[in-house]
Amino acid sequence: MTPKALAEKAAAAMWASDRASQHIGMEIAEVDAGRAVLTLTVRPEHCNGHGICHGGITFMLADSAFAFACNSRNQMTVAQHNAISYLAPGQEGDVLRAEAREISLNGRSGLYDVTVTNQDNRVIAAFRGASRAVKGAVFEED
Repeated sequence: MTPKALAEKAAAAMWASDRASQHIGMEIAEVDAGRAVLTLTVRPEHCNGHGICHGGITFMLADSAFAFACNSRNQMTVAQHNAISYLAPGQEGDVLRAEAREISLNGRSGLYDVTVTNQDNRVIAAFRGASRAVKGAVFEED
């Protein structure tokens, strides 16, 4: 199986039970080894009291992209810690795109950067996540 095919199969297995990402309207746009792109159209219920996309929604999108990237090799992997910087507000109707890419993978520890942009390619947020591989696979390989 190619690395891309493995990433796609792992993403499909994770997506099948990822009710949180599905519930808020995320979609998987791309996956590959150590990389994932998820999108989300900002709906009224995603907006906070200032009328802009709630930071928790932006964080959730970035965190989900991070999760699909760090589980792309079919090794069950969880977040160890992460941080986000909000650089511009997301607006209702924006199509947010979170692109996660692997910076480093050394043993059981990985480091990933996620950039969240809108449809105009404006950077909304920068997220960095550290991962830790745990026991198990995302799906059973044949």
